[in-house]
Amino acid sequence: MALLRTQRRPGSADNNTWPGFVDALSTLLLVIIFLLSIFMLAQFFLGQALSGRDEALEKLNEQVLELGDLLSLQRQANDDLRSNVSQLSASLQVADGSREELQRRILELEADIADAEGISGRVTRSNSEQQETIAELQNRYNVAMESLGKERQLSKTAQDAVDVLNGQLASLRQQLAALSQALEVSEAKDEEQQAVISNLGERLNAALASKVSELNQFRSEFFGKLRQALGDRSDIRIQGDRFIFQSEVLFGSGSATLGSGGQDEMAKLAETLTSIMSTIPDDVDWILRVDGHTDVLPIRTAQFPSNWDLSTSRALSVVKYLISQGIPAERLAATGFGQFHPLDPADNQDAYRRNRRIEMRLDQK
Repeated sequence: MALLRTQRRPGSADNNTWPGFVDALSTLLLVIIFLLSIFMLAQFFLGQALSGRDEALEKLNEQVLELGDLLSLQRQANDDLRSNVSQLSASLQVADGSREELQRRILELEADIADAEGISGRVTRSNSEQQETIAELQNRYNVAMESLGKERQLSKTAQDAVDVLNGQLASLRQQLAALSQALEVSEAKDEEQQAVISNLGERLNAALASKVSELNQFRSEFFGKLRQALGDRSDIRIQGDRFIFQSEVLFGSGSATLGSGGQDEMAKLAETLTSIMSTIPDDVDWILRVDGHTDVLPIRTAQFPSNWDLSTSRALSVVKYLISQGIPAERLAATGFGQFHPLDPADNQDAYRRNRRIEMRLDQK
């Protein structure tokens, strides 16, 4: 099986035939995918911010509803107090009327006493009749005074109740003023949060654009220095934001072990990346992605049951070698795509050679 695969895979013959429009379409597709990734990330953060805003608005709405319920209760209590005041005022008016009636009756009694005294002086009566008349008048006078005292006590009680109700009304007015002030504060906070949320999207887009611009600057510098280090070779090329190595440069046919030539090329790459790393700011969270690709010719061995296994193993071999050259492991990622992302969909040996490749790109985490 290995011999059969060796016969079907092409050698390292140079063939630079490449349709320009296919290269342009591939580059455009990668740019669109990159922009879609940025847009999805921006939508995610914006969704988080909007979700936080919706929760804050729900809490504010609940507080406003609670304040509205409390205001309704206070208004109901105010109406009840006003009704009580009206009833007490009516009772007070009745008491005043009763008091005036008693005073009128006292005056009448006093007039009666005066008339009786005048009559007793002018008319001769028996001693017993005069005493009875005086006693009756005295009793009527005492009853009238007792009624007047009760009415005065009732009037004082009503006045005290009115004073208490006035105090309660003043307290309710203060509470209503405090509730109104709290509602105004809540509305002001809501307006501030609306302003913060409206600016969040703009700030996020600006930050993403800034980071992408910085990364593109260092990517261009990295690719430029790497091109100088590797030289002008047809089997190593830059395409868009990727640096592409043909598999034959790094690996033997059907193998995932870096050859001596591949180690030399990866050593140059590691040296170039090391010189670039020191200039990248700490706030740019970058990563070097190593993607393995194969052609459509199937491989079924004990070590590699499928092209996916072969592409993944080759990417891991490159990553492990870069780590051995001093590149931090957290700045590297290995991915295998098998035969599912070809550069050339044609079914010929030249297309197979172009599709067998290792791609590298600087990207954000």
